[in-house]
Amino acid sequence: MKTLTKEFDTLQFELIEGNTNYISGSGWRKVSDFVYANQQYFDLAGMSIDDKTLFFSGAAVQEVTNPAISPADVGNIAFVADIMTSKPLSDTDIQLLPTLGNFSNSTLTFDQTIYFRLQLFNVDVDNAAGGYTILQSSNQLGSLEPTASDRVYCTRIVQTSINNTDGLTVVFPARYILRTDAKEEPEYQYLMRLKRSYELQNEPDRD
Repeated sequence: MKTLTKEFDTLQFELIEGNTNYISGSGWRKVSDFVYANQQYFDLAGMSIDDKTLFFSGAAVQEVTNPAISPADVGNIAFVADIMTSKPLSDTDIQLLPTLGNFSNSTLTFDQTIYFRLQLFNVDVDNAAGGYTILQSSNQLGSLEPTASDRVYCTRIVQTSINNTDGLTVVFPARYILRTDAKEEPEYQYLMRLKRSYELQNEPDRD
């Protein structure tokens, strides 16, 4: 059994007249209006060389605190999606996932989704003075499906709203944790899983 970790830097961005004035934070980039992403991966090449399948016993995300918005006007929101997948995510995937998840009308399937937590934060009358958002909803959409792939792709997505007022948004650091166990499977079963992992990683982008 092995525990893998991956850390994501703080994201800071400022909106002025609905446009991103600046963005800071190692690895973060603007994908489209109001959508920001940070993409990394766990390298599992050593396990795939040994012809082993990676099974997952648990996954989680650790965070410092809720996002902060300044000025924290009532009605401001922020979606934060934390995703570990067996295929790399395209920019189209990144833009759709905070609202579509991994259901049938999405570009990401349940089987491809090792871990997926989608959180919605907002500012209401009671907490506006503090500057920090409060958690409105939190949903788990992952499968913990085993993989024979040599990578697990980690993507952190932040999406705000066109209705948010101008100002600074800060999303604090996060740590992805993946509990794994590499096991040998019967040859035919492993080859079929390897074939499926290859197909998932090489599906054409839908940009």
